[in-house]
Amino acid sequence: MHPAIRQFFDERNADILKMGEDEELKRKSIDWMVHADRYKYTYNFTWMGRPIIKFPSDMVIQQELMWQIKPDLVIETGIAHGGSIVFSAALQQMMGIPNSRVVAVDIDIRAHNRAEIEAHPMAKHITMLQGSSVDPVIFNQVKALAAGAQRVMVILDSNHTHQHVYDELKLYADLVSVGSYCILPDTFIEFFPKGYYHNRPWDVGDNPCTAARQFLSERPDFALDRFQTAKGMISEGLDGYLKRLR
Repeated sequence: MHPAIRQFFDERNADILKMGEDEELKRKSIDWMVHADRYKYTYNFTWMGRPIIKFPSDMVIQQELMWQIKPDLVIETGIAHGGSIVFSAALQQMMGIPNSRVVAVDIDIRAHNRAEIEAHPMAKHITMLQGSSVDPVIFNQVKALAAGAQRVMVILDSNHTHQHVYDELKLYADLVSVGSYCILPDTFIEFFPKGYYHNRPWDVGDNPCTAARQFLSERPDFALDRFQTAKGMISEGLDGYLKRLR
């Protein structure tokens, strides 16, 4: 790498680490996310025509990680409108990753969403399975589809309760390749006001972030990549980027 380019990244990374230590900015970022959520801000965007319920910062971070890792398989739990799985498949194709594929699971793939996804140009690179992500039958199907994959990334974005995500982690984490990531969107629930999700089964103390903490306490082969949280700042995945070390 040219010294000038290396200097750019060194300075950028130092600024990101400083930003991650800025407690005032963290509070302001969470306040902004709570305020913007009044208008369902994360519903504002599409990827190649399909709604993608994500913060743009998380999309860019996922792109950066995929460029580094070049995963030939991305496993996603949670499909909704299909924007996220189309996004992952499109990145794989743009990056020219050979034999790349997305395998996605949802307990309820709505007929209208399935029709739109199956009609999409990325559909041939996507396999969808309907059922609970923690059902052994479904997981064994995913595991079979993962056989032979060289580099695997996992994104767990279905039911956001502690128990469900923890159960997913115990199953799917072993499919993650060394050096790759298990990404947990919606860890930001832990940082929102208690009771904010009063009409949902998750809340502060019971969400993907708490599941990740329990999982990490038991699995030294995974570590929390706080650099990604510091980088994104406005992010659904606060403390939700888990890297497999070995």
